[in-house]
Amino acid sequence: MSRHLERLLQLDECLRSGQRWTAETLAQRLEVSERTVRNDIAFLRDRYGAPLEFSKAKGFHYTDPAWRLPTITLSKGELFALTLGARMLEVYGGSAYAQDLRSAIARLAERLPEQTWVDLQQVAEERILFRAGAEVNLDPDIWHQLEAACQTHKTVQMTYYTASRNSTSERKLDPYVLHIYRGTNPYVIGYCHTRQEVRWFRVDRIKHLQVLDETFVPDPSFDAKDHLEMIFQHEAGGVPLPVAIWFDAATAPYIRERRWHPTQEIQEHPDGSLTLRMVVRGLNDLKRWVLGYGKGARVLEPPELVQLVRDEVEQMNYNYSQFLNEHNGIAKD
Repeated sequence: MSRHLERLLQLDECLRSGQRWTAETLAQRLEVSERTVRNDIAFLRDRYGAPLEFSKAKGFHYTDPAWRLPTITLSKGELFALTLGARMLEVYGGSAYAQDLRSAIARLAERLPEQTWVDLQQVAEERILFRAGAEVNLDPDIWHQLEAACQTHKTVQMTYYTASRNSTSERKLDPYVLHIYRGTNPYVIGYCHTRQEVRWFRVDRIKHLQVLDETFVPDPSFDAKDHLEMIFQHEAGGVPLPVAIWFDAATAPYIRERRWHPTQEIQEHPDGSLTLRMVVRGLNDLKRWVLGYGKGARVLEPPELVQLVRDEVEQMNYNYSQFLNEHNGIAKD
C-alpha cells in the first residue's frame, strides 16, 4: 500500500470518528504538515467527489455519512461470497485461516455503508447455515511453518503420531504440498527420509515440528495433480489397479449424483443397478467406503479388494456372533 493511500485511509477514519477535526489537529494525528492535510482533503473532493465541508461547530466532516471512499472494487455480492467463505471455514474447527479471513473481511467492510454490512452478516448467519462433521485439533503454527517450508524447499524434522499403531516416531520430511481433503483432513505430502518414498502425513497428528536449515530439490517426477488424481479419497501408495463395484438399484442414485474419481466410468444396467469402474492406488480407504453401503454394494474386482471386504465382513460377523452368544448367556470358555 502506498503512503498516500494509507494516509487517505487514516484521514477517512478520523473524519468518521465523530470528533471535531481541524487542519491542525489532523496534521498532528497524521504526523504531516497542515498543507499536506489540505491537499489530501482537496484530493478527496476533486478525485472521488467526497462530500467534505468545514464548519466551526463540526470541523471537517462528511455531509453525507453514507459516502464511502472507493478504494475497493468488490461488489456487494463479492463481499457476501467472502463472508460465506469465512462462515464455512469457521465450522471446520482448527482452520488455520478462519481468523485471518474474518479480519480481512472486517477491514473490507469498513468501506461499505454500515447498514449494508449489517444486512450481509445477518443473511450469512441466519439464513445460510453450515455444519461440518468431526473437528480436528490443528495447530496453526505448525501449519504455517509447513507452508513456509513448502515454499522455500526446507526439510523439516517432526514427531509424528501414527493412529493405526498408536505410537509416535521421529520423521524427516521434504514437504512438497499441503492438501486439505473434504475441508477437515489436513495433509502434508512429501518425501519421507525414513520410508524413502513420497508419503502423506496428517498435519493434526504432528506433535512437534522443526524447520531445518537443509534445503531439498523436489523429485522432478512428482506431479501433484497426477498424484492426487490417481488416489481414492486420501490413500496413496501401491500400483494403480482397475476397480469395479456393483451397486443395487436402491443405492445407485447416490453413486450417480457425484463424481467419485477422475477415472470413473459408470455402466448402467436394465434393472436400475450400475457398475462403477475406476483406476486407483490404495485399497484400504476404498474398502471402508464400499462397506459404508452395506448390502447395496459388491466388489467385482480386483481380487485383492474382494478379499479385503470379505475378510472384514467375516470378522464383523464373528464379532457380532460372539456378542449375541455372550448376551444370551451361552458364551463358552
